[in-house]
Amino acid sequence: MTTVRQRRVGKGTEAAEDQPSEEKDAKPDGKILSDHTGGKLWNILSVTVGGIVAVSLGLLTSVYVATLHENDLWFSNIKEVEREISFRTECGLYYSYYKQMIQAASIQQGLHGLVYDNKTESVRTINILERMNVYQEVFLSILYRILPIQQYLEPVYFYIYTLFGLQAVYVIALYVTSWLLSGTWLSGLLAACWYITNRIDTTRVEFTIPLRENWALPFFAVQIAAITYLLRTHLQPVQERLTLTAVFIATFLFSLTWQFNQFMMLIQALALFILDCFDMLPTAKVMWLYIIQISGLLLVCVLQFFNSMILGSLLISFNASVLIARTIQKNLKKGNLLNRLGKLILHVLLVLCLTLLINKFIKKMLNLESDEHIFKFLKAKFGFGATRDFDANLYLCEEAFGLLPLNTFSRLSDTLLFYIYIFVLFLMTVAAVIVAFRNLSGSKQVQFMEKMEECTVTLKPDAAYNLIHTVLFGCLALSTMRMKYLWTSHMCVFASFGLCSTEVWKLVLKCIHLYTSQRTHVIKYSIPIITVLYISYKFWPGIMDELSELREFYDPDTVELMNWIKSNTPNTAVFAGSMQLLAGVKLCTGRTLTNHPHYEDKNLRERTKQIYQIYAKRSPEDVYRILRSFGTDYVILEDSICYERRHSRGCRLRDLLDIANGHIMDGLGENEPDLEPSLFPRFCEEIKKNLPSYTIHFTRVFQNKTFHVYKLAKHK
Repeated sequence: MTTVRQRRVGKGTEAAEDQPSEEKDAKPDGKILSDHTGGKLWNILSVTVGGIVAVSLGLLTSVYVATLHENDLWFSNIKEVEREISFRTECGLYYSYYKQMIQAASIQQGLHGLVYDNKTESVRTINILERMNVYQEVFLSILYRILPIQQYLEPVYFYIYTLFGLQAVYVIALYVTSWLLSGTWLSGLLAACWYITNRIDTTRVEFTIPLRENWALPFFAVQIAAITYLLRTHLQPVQERLTLTAVFIATFLFSLTWQFNQFMMLIQALALFILDCFDMLPTAKVMWLYIIQISGLLLVCVLQFFNSMILGSLLISFNASVLIARTIQKNLKKGNLLNRLGKLILHVLLVLCLTLLINKFIKKMLNLESDEHIFKFLKAKFGFGATRDFDANLYLCEEAFGLLPLNTFSRLSDTLLFYIYIFVLFLMTVAAVIVAFRNLSGSKQVQFMEKMEECTVTLKPDAAYNLIHTVLFGCLALSTMRMKYLWTSHMCVFASFGLCSTEVWKLVLKCIHLYTSQRTHVIKYSIPIITVLYISYKFWPGIMDELSELREFYDPDTVELMNWIKSNTPNTAVFAGSMQLLAGVKLCTGRTLTNHPHYEDKNLRERTKQIYQIYAKRSPEDVYRILRSFGTDYVILEDSICYERRHSRGCRLRDLLDIANGHIMDGLGENEPDLEPSLFPRFCEEIKKNLPSYTIHFTRVFQNKTFHVYKLAKHK
């Protein structure tokens, strides 16, 4: 714990008060023992009650989101095909591998089918366990097969109940983190209440159940709780070893369940790096955390058959660079202010250069290009030049990858969360700046602090870590809306910790000359209790109304399409179309796909761009040649894409294809000067006219209000 405080000036009266009379001090040994025993019993009772409250809130959250899911879809009453269609886009793709493992003749055959898969990408055999993070589906399917529950629980319920159960783990982890930071389980109670009442902005598990983040974020929350405990002072060696083990297990499970793990842990590593540079964390523990991150990721790499995206990750390069740099610069934390600032700048430059060199070397040696689309997207997003790259624009035009909408803050403010978060963040940031300056100056003197009359600034290592964590993930959320769930859940923890923290209220009261120990304790407990009561009073009726609102799944056009495919096409048929729809085709029908939504592969991205020429201005001969090169038997055209109105001009899928192909976009508006009119009309519109140049290659075999399915002719 790093503390900067005002030097105490002795006064006669205070000295007298500090020296109690012998009569007051003279307590019988029995009385001292009784007080000690009473305090111990009170602590045990408090921990027991706090633990019961944590588990209860976790279970209630699970039941809450499960009930919302049931009420929204009437999941228990709809047909199996409707249940599967409800797993939209990539969710359906991931669930299809669980279903495939369940339906396999044996576990060995199921695993063989995943390792040598030829139905996810036509005319290619790929290793699903290498390409995708689906070990959780494998584990659950094996568990379902070996447990005696088949007669009582359908596979789909075993799957979704597991995900809803993980929400209990998530809430308990948030609760424990807040409790560890503040020292009172009342803080955890407030964090859990905020998580539930801000559900729209803290989780989307009830309508995107199989999404990778819903598996990963509970383990990430457990990891943060373990790191928070690890950074406490005066841990016993056994406690430290057990906590490091817990951090490793949580890090490994988080890495195993989400393909974006490396980017989240890179931000976490940056937080550790910043704090270590300013001497706000124990260096030995920081080094252990770097090693744990690398070890966890490399273990996942082995399990994923040496996945190239992991080997070429910036996280491994960065952590290795920090460890090398710390070995070279052993006297980084010695010297005066200017000396240390110079060393620090040199250290940062050394780590940055080493990271780029190591990463470039690894990618060059292994010829890795798996994540290049992410860097193209980031380059375009932050204004480093316009791009016509189809993949980058596909991300840029999606709302989920845009800036965080302002109405998010109004929703968070309704529960008082955002206001309190900003208040705590401001105080903690000021404390961090003061402590960092003192650490860099290397001075034990407190003349600087004498200007802050009777103020005490305290910043424990665990609080310092959570401060930088929330700042960095806040920046990520502000820049990319999809990542807000990493921030908003931690926002609940951080705000509740600040509201229940003795150090925060002590600092505030001392700065306004109102500090007393009793007043601090009254505020520390009364304000959180009032906040919980306010949240309960304001939002309980709304939660009850939400739980009583009943709706039903309704998508007759997609159901009709899936039933037609199962009844009228051979099991070996290959389907082309949008990647979102094809994920559902694989899950509901088991047919072979040309492309799918798991976009972390360069060949697949090129393939998807080619398949999407069905929505571009291309000749029927070109489209037919492209589709047949991927073994396509049927192509599905969607009116919602062909005549899209959801996005503005320039962001519709057909516009992105026109720009990438060098063609002028449809509709009124400006075009870049070097774009030219296409020689051909838009394929998805023209094919519906049944002109001879189209019917020679494509025959319509199915049609409803949303979908048009065409069978490709097999010319010799």
